[in-house]
Amino acid sequence: MTAEDPQEPFTAGEIEVRAIAVERLTFFADAVVAIAITLLALDLPLPKGTTNAEFWHSALDQRDTYLAFVISFYVIAAHWQGHHRVFRYVTYLDGRLTGLTMTWLFTQVVIPFATRVITGDGAFQSRFDFYAVVQLASFALFTLMMREIESRRLYRVDTPANLFRHAYFQETGMAAGFLISIPVSFCTGWAYVCWVAGPLVAAVIRRARRRRLIRSAA
Repeated sequence: MTAEDPQEPFTAGEIEVRAIAVERLTFFADAVVAIAITLLALDLPLPKGTTNAEFWHSALDQRDTYLAFVISFYVIAAHWQGHHRVFRYVTYLDGRLTGLTMTWLFTQVVIPFATRVITGDGAFQSRFDFYAVVQLASFALFTLMMREIESRRLYRVDTPANLFRHAYFQETGMAAGFLISIPVSFCTGWAYVCWVAGPLVAAVIRRARRRRLIRSAA
């Protein structure tokens, strides 16, 4: 048995070691994502004011920061959901998958910083594009992780046949939204709408394809 051929027979002890390694990496990824989301909340400014009117006026002045928090929370949650959906079926780690996962986690930790950057003053397009590039890097890394898992067959035998296809489709939809938003940001300050539109369009197409497959099977 070698690391280069994970499909060779394993003893009971080797299977247990493999499962523990995947479990530890998954727990570590969950912890890093939780920390990233916590850092987002810690950066939220508190509304100020001695009256209700001043309080709500102060909160309204910070609306861009709060919107950036909601978007980043949603994005990180989507990243984690995709990771959780795939890694529940992973049974083996090779060096490349571990390295890609650690680099992917680095992009998750950078998201709170990118969120602060996007709400700063001046050079809107550069700030906006930096945030989008961070997300594109994260999606690209996760795609490479899935390709490694799929090509090296590092998954359980009972893995759903459409798991990777659906995951690729979702990642492509979200990445497309961020990619399109970069040139759009030079035309309007509402380019972040592309970030929401991308995954929504992908979800609609995925449901339509699923209904079409159900009808053809019937």
